[in-house]
Amino acid sequence: MRRPCPTKKAIRHGQRMALGRDGSASIETNDVMMDLMPQDEHFMRRAIRLALKGRGHTSPNPIVGAVVVRDGRIVGEGFHQQLGGPHAEVHALRRAGTSAQGATLYVTLEPCNHHGRTPPCTEAVLHAGITRVVIGMADPNPRVTGGGADRLRQAGLSVTVGVLEKECRALNQPFIKWVTTGRPHVTLKCAATLDGRTATRTGDSRWVSGEDSRRLVHKLRATLDAVLVGIGTALTDDPLLTARLSRAKTFRQPLRVVLDTQARLPLASQLVQTAQHSPVLLACGESAPKPVRERLEAQGVQVVVLPSQESGGVDLQVLLEELGRRSITSVLVEGGARIHGAFLDHGLADDFYLFFAPKILGDASGVPMFQGQCRLALREAVPLYACQSRRVGQDILIHGRFSPHLY
Repeated sequence: MRRPCPTKKAIRHGQRMALGRDGSASIETNDVMMDLMPQDEHFMRRAIRLALKGRGHTSPNPIVGAVVVRDGRIVGEGFHQQLGGPHAEVHALRRAGTSAQGATLYVTLEPCNHHGRTPPCTEAVLHAGITRVVIGMADPNPRVTGGGADRLRQAGLSVTVGVLEKECRALNQPFIKWVTTGRPHVTLKCAATLDGRTATRTGDSRWVSGEDSRRLVHKLRATLDAVLVGIGTALTDDPLLTARLSRAKTFRQPLRVVLDTQARLPLASQLVQTAQHSPVLLACGESAPKPVRERLEAQGVQVVVLPSQESGGVDLQVLLEELGRRSITSVLVEGGARIHGAFLDHGLADDFYLFFAPKILGDASGVPMFQGQCRLALREAVPLYACQSRRVGQDILIHGRFSPHLY
């Protein structure tokens, strides 16, 4: 039975397709031949769906899915369930048991070949008797990339890398950015009327969006590492910034970050009053009074003193580097117009969630979504990429990126 040729989308620039005598297909590159089987994309898509089950539970580790296939049938599958727990490959191999002998392992991320919180997955793969490994993407960590695949090849296994690579990279944008730059992935979120106002001129913003949109935001908070607002939002709304979900499934609360140059966050605020239970980090400037900082710290608030930008606010670049050192891989920015504008102006935002409610405020003095540098020509507008829209209750959600490329 002849195997179909790889699709055009599987052949990249600089590669050429080679056909075997039996009709099997492979892609030749300068350094390695990638053998493609007809079912590879099918089983990799299953691994991707499994990986998504770990979202919000593994950071700063990536989310990973794995499937063990023998004679065209899935005999074991698994995903990375929690930080410090067994990796996806180990779960899948345990479920496969002796059926893993001579089977193919599909995994969204290159198996690790180093000791971390768990032993190397490559050793588990070899011990199980797997003969072929199909990898969605190489490990992006510059210190270990390629090591797992090389170890498996050296042991005589057939290794294919790059099947549905774009989809696999999309799974772990926060992890990839953090491990390659040391900074977290930044998502801007705001809700507005159809004429682009997030609040009235008096600051009234409850509620712009509907209940379904607010529920989705809580899900976002539960899957990301940190939620960030400015002191203006903290003073006006006195928010909790926690993830509040109705279902009983356990999830981790995000770190709540407040940009507060002068350390004005009230001791009676909900953020300070709950700091002992859900972490709060206050980023202030060097001019913030030391006694005030000490009182906040006594209440359980983590206070970090950072340099200021020329505009007077906390240096956002330095803040992101500090969060990265704390193993924060993703940040949801729910600040006001100035905070969103600052992240936009400094090119520090990666993607966005914009909720538009079926309402029109009709007041030019209402609070806008973004307030930053003045752009006098349309050609100076910030371009958006990969935009998708969908209904969320009565609202319209637009999700996209600020860069044409994934990390």
